[in-house]
Amino acid sequence: MDLIQGVVVRPLKQIHDERGYLMEMLRTDWPEFERFAQSYITIGYPGIVKGWHYHKKQTDHFVVVRGTAKVVCYDNRDRSPTKGKVNEFFPGERNAMLIKIPPYVIHGFKAVGPEPVYLVNFPTELYNYKEPDEFRIPYDSKDIPYDWDVQMK
Repeated sequence: MDLIQGVVVRPLKQIHDERGYLMEMLRTDWPEFERFAQSYITIGYPGIVKGWHYHKKQTDHFVVVRGTAKVVCYDNRDRSPTKGKVNEFFPGERNAMLIKIPPYVIHGFKAVGPEPVYLVNFPTELYNYKEPDEFRIPYDSKDIPYDWDVQMK
């Protein structure tokens, strides 16, 4: 898949034994790492789209730790060589990956299947409660060439 400029995907390795597994999600010695500000978990319920939104300063680092998600990125940046491009990813327990999403790349996610999805994010900026670096766009905006419904191909 041709990625949007600045979007990076790293397959993650799960180390399994009879006790369970361990999975590194983000390390300071990986090229995807910029800086650490905080981490949080967000839960998406089945049938609900959490998006669209973008940040002007913040880079997101998404890892799905439970369930499966459809994570979609759209490049609406005027000076980007990948302007107009859409990337669609299906991270989850069986497809572990880190998705790095740079500033100004519009993105969102939804649960795939009947169970909630648990997504951990490692943003590069602290959440500013007084002036949030979060700019929302309706999930069904006609300005974004993407349909969140299941595509029966």
